[in-house]
Amino acid sequence: MAMDSGPAIRAFFDEPTNTVSYLVWDPATKRGAVIDPVLDWDNRSGEADLKSARAILDAARDEGVTLDWVLETHVHADHLTASPWIKRETGARIGIGEGVKQVQTIFRPVFNLQDMLPEGGDFDHLFRDGERFRIGTLDVEVMHLPGHTPACVAYRILPPQSEPKGVSDVFVGDTIFMHDYGTARADFPGGDAHTLYRSIRRLLSLPPETRLWMCHDYKAPGRDAFAWQSTVAEQRAQNPHVKDGKTEEDFVAFRTQRDAKLSAPTLLLPSIQVNIRAGRFPAAEANGVRYLKIPVKAKVPDAALS
Repeated sequence: MAMDSGPAIRAFFDEPTNTVSYLVWDPATKRGAVIDPVLDWDNRSGEADLKSARAILDAARDEGVTLDWVLETHVHADHLTASPWIKRETGARIGIGEGVKQVQTIFRPVFNLQDMLPEGGDFDHLFRDGERFRIGTLDVEVMHLPGHTPACVAYRILPPQSEPKGVSDVFVGDTIFMHDYGTARADFPGGDAHTLYRSIRRLLSLPPETRLWMCHDYKAPGRDAFAWQSTVAEQRAQNPHVKDGKTEEDFVAFRTQRDAKLSAPTLLLPSIQVNIRAGRFPAAEANGVRYLKIPVKAKVPDAALS
């Protein structure tokens, strides 16, 4: 747990999806937020569980924290969100960047999601770039950092007004990974390597001591333990993809070549169609069962599938 005059932070690592979720709160008021909570999902059986989300709420209860927000950094393609359950249990509001509307426009026809609420309506709040809100007395600034997806945002908790030169904490989503690992792919629909590079440079223009909290970690070669906290200075000095001296052309060439070799995330299809609805699953059908869709891309004549 990290705590000084700013936020208290507890990280929860989900190894099956390599995702880091966070419980963040204001020690002065005990008001808090959950960032990027994971719904445990077995893709082989279609079974969903709440073990990971319950661990976060148990921690909040132990700390005496009242949750006001469930914050998504983007529409995740590698895990399903537990946001609606946390909202139901605590009354917290679900927030995401307003770019989610573009992601919905892209994927609604892919899954023929007739029940998806328009204009991001499944979410309680769509954040604009530069918008500020509070978690207790903590001042939070939203940074729109597209490139991995159009909806990507970071949540920057600013230093207290009494410490104008204090250190801020930024929850970066998938915009960047640990300084010894690199960056996220930019080949999803709506993604763009040029845009991602510029978003990363914006992030790395923050003061060198700024703490950056990752959404994922995959253990860089030679590192034995998972890690999720870096600094702007460490990223600028060490990140193999975007450290100082790496140009936009360098990054785009590398990212384009690298992304062309990557396979789709294991949970891409269930994640996207659930997460663009703020974690809401389709309604149960007449038999009482909920179903997700798998679009079929046939490499054979359509008649062969009939």
